[in-house]
Amino acid sequence: MSTNWNNLLEKLPERLAPSMAKDHPNLPVVKEEGVYYFGVDKKKYLDFTSGIAVTNVGHRHPKIVQAIKDAADELTHGPIGVIQYESILKYADELANVMPGDLDCFFFGNSGTEAVEGALKLARHVKNKPYAISFTGGFHGRTLGSLSVSTSKAKYRKHQPVGASYQIPYYDPSDDEQVAIEKLDAQFNQLFAHAADVEEVACVIMEPVLGEGGYVIPPKRWVQRIREICNENDLLLIFDEVQTGFGRTGEWFASNLFDVVPDIMAIAKAMASGQPISATVAPHKLMQQWPLGSHATTYGGNPIACRAGLATLEILKEENLLQNAKEVGAYAAAQLDELKAKYPVIGSIRAVGLMIGIEIVHPESGEPDGELAMNILDRALEEGVLFYFCGNKGEVIRMIPPLTVTKEQVDDGLLMLGRALERATKKST
Repeated sequence: MSTNWNNLLEKLPERLAPSMAKDHPNLPVVKEEGVYYFGVDKKKYLDFTSGIAVTNVGHRHPKIVQAIKDAADELTHGPIGVIQYESILKYADELANVMPGDLDCFFFGNSGTEAVEGALKLARHVKNKPYAISFTGGFHGRTLGSLSVSTSKAKYRKHQPVGASYQIPYYDPSDDEQVAIEKLDAQFNQLFAHAADVEEVACVIMEPVLGEGGYVIPPKRWVQRIREICNENDLLLIFDEVQTGFGRTGEWFASNLFDVVPDIMAIAKAMASGQPISATVAPHKLMQQWPLGSHATTYGGNPIACRAGLATLEILKEENLLQNAKEVGAYAAAQLDELKAKYPVIGSIRAVGLMIGIEIVHPESGEPDGELAMNILDRALEEGVLFYFCGNKGEVIRMIPPLTVTKEQVDDGLLMLGRALERATKKST
């Protein structure tokens, strides 16, 4: 490590807020390429995080880099409405072609939490009702509006005056489908009878696949029943597809997996391969009820991000990355099942496409073990592969590589994970 890097890292605690800079694994890097990071320590690291499900087409894809350069030659900032520019109009048009159902009108922002804020604000405006219903374990962001419907960890809400929302339990993987649906009906009925007058509820917001809360994949019929409950009670259904969008599950959106079209969708992360952009999406007829001035943005739909977004859509199609996510994801899940047979600290494998959760449990009690999971993550980094974590106790290891990943790279990464499991479990016994 250079003297300069040492000095910079020593100043990190002074210059960056700990809520921003103290995450796992804090790896100093100098470059990214494909499915790899290149560290200051001269080592090459296999990246199974995709920048937290952002670089679905791989790090620094040549077409993305070129699109950014070309865009910067023309415009670097475009306050839409003050000016109009080609890239935002083309991007909205191309996005409409891959969105589920009649979701065809966009309000562009900069981040996932902004997309959720917009979705909640739109729903409340259209319905003229104050309350939202979300699911325990869901994560929708950390700004106050999105935080009001986020319950993946209590610490996110500490000292924050969140309100105007109610929660019901998310799908419990230990339940079979019919039991889960019966519970869902009972939970909604109880909520409407005792806590939330349905006449004051504007919307239900959910992650169709639970993300930060632990990579829980509900049954198709369970998600469809939520759509029916919303229809029966005149509630708008919002899907938070910030993490599940753009091929992560092997489909354009998780909505396609469940054959459910929400009324509003929040999208972000993989939209533009690392450029900051998000969108609140709704049918044109719904979005038109949100008049001029009721919501606005300075940076949303930035021209450089829109060009990167257009290139991202092209790459996903041209390189058949949705199919690759299905095939390589299924292969990875099968290989993980073999690791599970060898290491009793692995609980369930939760996989859809290349959105894979590896639950870590205490080998004797079977209880979630976040401390052991972090130990495994640390050892995996030393071996040369990055994973990330999720779950209420940090007990689920996220495996979310770029959708360009090959079976050979999966083998390399899981070989390193196996060595990390061996080391971590020996140390813990």
